[in-house]
Amino acid sequence: MSISNIRIIARLELTQRLRSVGWYVLLGIFGVLLLGVTVLAFAVYSWADFVGAGVFSIVVNMVLLLVVLVSPTLSGNAINGDRDAATLAAVQVTAASTGDIMLGKLAAAVATGFAFLIVAIPFLAISLLGGGANAVVLLVSLLVLVVEIIVVAAIGVGLSGLIARPLFSVATTYLVVAGLTIGTLVVFALGGLAVRTDVEQQSRPYDANGIVDCDSWETYTQEVPRFDYVWWVLAANPFVVLADATPTEFNADGYPVDMFGQIKLGVRTAQQPPVEQSWDECSNEVFEYPTPEKIIASTVPSWFVGLGVQILIAGGLFAGAWSRTRTPAKRLPPGTRIA
Repeated sequence: MSISNIRIIARLELTQRLRSVGWYVLLGIFGVLLLGVTVLAFAVYSWADFVGAGVFSIVVNMVLLLVVLVSPTLSGNAINGDRDAATLAAVQVTAASTGDIMLGKLAAAVATGFAFLIVAIPFLAISLLGGGANAVVLLVSLLVLVVEIIVVAAIGVGLSGLIARPLFSVATTYLVVAGLTIGTLVVFALGGLAVRTDVEQQSRPYDANGIVDCDSWETYTQEVPRFDYVWWVLAANPFVVLADATPTEFNADGYPVDMFGQIKLGVRTAQQPPVEQSWDECSNEVFEYPTPEKIIASTVPSWFVGLGVQILIAGGLFAGAWSRTRTPAKRLPPGTRIA
């Protein structure tokens, strides 16, 4: 493999995209969306002491959302699009190796994802004016965002090399990405609601006059969903990976100050099994529910498992496309154009 060849292929791929006026319109629309989201985020967190941290987390999640929505279109036809246009064979007969072609396509797809991040830089900088942002949180969240951009791009490029038709590869890329983002939420919700268990609850009974009977207990059972059995499905969700990997900042009451912590709290709370509860109106003791900070501290992180699953999927598809693109080809799908 040659760094020079990889750079040339990536530049050619980007040049084709930069010639399109629609690309600049897309970036402009993204900038307008970020402007509106940033203004609304400042309004949402205006009451808090960590305004900058909250706005920053929303902007980063917005960038990830746009990458998930747009990147499959830009990377899902990277290889079969050239094959369909009869330009891939012309590159394959040059000194560029299969690895040069694959990595050049991947670099171009990643660069298009980074374009959204570059557009978001002014809004990320503006968010810091609100104060309360932690340097470690900023660094880790941006690092995870970069990794997610690479993963989504690798999935698209891999499927474009495995599937002969550009339309089908783009659609399949959307399905895979949707499976990781929306599919995990659906499986989590339906799985937790499908598996239910009875939880015993106790309270003091009331007599006919509405007076509490402190000498006896009233016991009853309630059927509750068991999300603690299926919470691990969310581990592969890109937004959960981003939130779970980012260190959490808490306010004085132990509540997360940004969206990263709020998403993490939701996933960590789902890990906890339902417990038996009792309400004693005759006792002066006040039951204290655990704060979000304690819940997060007492549960296990899952971001490295989810990220590992994503890398395994992206790496497998990319390796398969590498093998399919290698020349001379022993076997190609029916109807595949050679030149």
